[in-house]
Amino acid sequence: MHLLSIETTCDETAAAVITRQRTVLSSVVASQEKLHERFAGVVPEIAARAHLERIIPVIDETLKRAGIEGPDLRAIAVATEPGLPGSLLVGLSVAKALAWSWGVPLVTTHHVHAHIYACQLNSEKPIFPSVGFVVSGGHTNLYRCHSSSQWDYLGGTIDDAAGEAFDKVAVMLGFAYPGGPEISQAAMRGNPQAIPLPRPMVDDPSTLNMSFSGLKTAVRYKLVGNGKQDFSQLQLEPTFVADMAASFEMAVVDCLVAKAELALKRTGLKILCVGGGVAANRKLRERLAQMCSKRKVELHIAPPSLCTDNAVMGAIAWEKIDRGEFANLDADVRPGLLRS
Repeated sequence: MHLLSIETTCDETAAAVITRQRTVLSSVVASQEKLHERFAGVVPEIAARAHLERIIPVIDETLKRAGIEGPDLRAIAVATEPGLPGSLLVGLSVAKALAWSWGVPLVTTHHVHAHIYACQLNSEKPIFPSVGFVVSGGHTNLYRCHSSSQWDYLGGTIDDAAGEAFDKVAVMLGFAYPGGPEISQAAMRGNPQAIPLPRPMVDDPSTLNMSFSGLKTAVRYKLVGNGKQDFSQLQLEPTFVADMAASFEMAVVDCLVAKAELALKRTGLKILCVGGGVAANRKLRERLAQMCSKRKVELHIAPPSLCTDNAVMGAIAWEKIDRGEFANLDADVRPGLLRS
């Protein structure tokens, strides 16, 4: 039995074929990074148009690599929430058309939940119940995950997501978009104690919410004060850039690890599952491992190849298929940054 998974929630056009045993037969991702680079962020209209151009070739290549014909599929899964409205609609419209023409069932998936489920793809044993932590460019949320289908929102960012803060600070330091990986590379050459930066909300044990907007602003003030100087005109010393990158990265990691630990304390759960693009960050992975070892907590972090947006994590659809939860062809997208 084979599942075709489609992912178009933001700026990656992706498809994958996955067996019921979670074996990945093929996975294709068409990146849009070059299209959005000059804007230093994702432009929704450009993203939707790029999905429209690429989705059929991506799906065709995915099926060819897997050696599968459309009508032989058990189901077609597509992420319908949360994400950019236009991007989501492209994926859902194509998934509906293929499901109808091939006569196979349609399954809708939740993009954020799928990021956590990527941990299951790398584990021989069940990862639920657990604390789920999604850390990406658009989401920084904590959940109590009772199962693959029952999730309770515990807390999350009240402004910028962690990955968004990485990208914005990268622009200030003169790095190309997306800047998260470049900050991490520069940080390896810097001193994380060199520049004092705040850890917003980290010392507040009453909430699992987080904030990264103030941290991003603190970096800005370190660079240009209260002025409106164009960052492209700054002449920054390489040593300062490395120290700022290391100090900023450490501040973000401190906030994330502290809130993950607080969530484990509150819930009493002994499994922590982490996914999303920022979960590929080496320093974050190291600090989470140290914290979980100290607390005798089982840690699952999605493999780096499944941290950024991909269709393989759509394997969570098999859980719905097993429960007989299929979608009708009148299914719609839910773009909002949902807490469910």
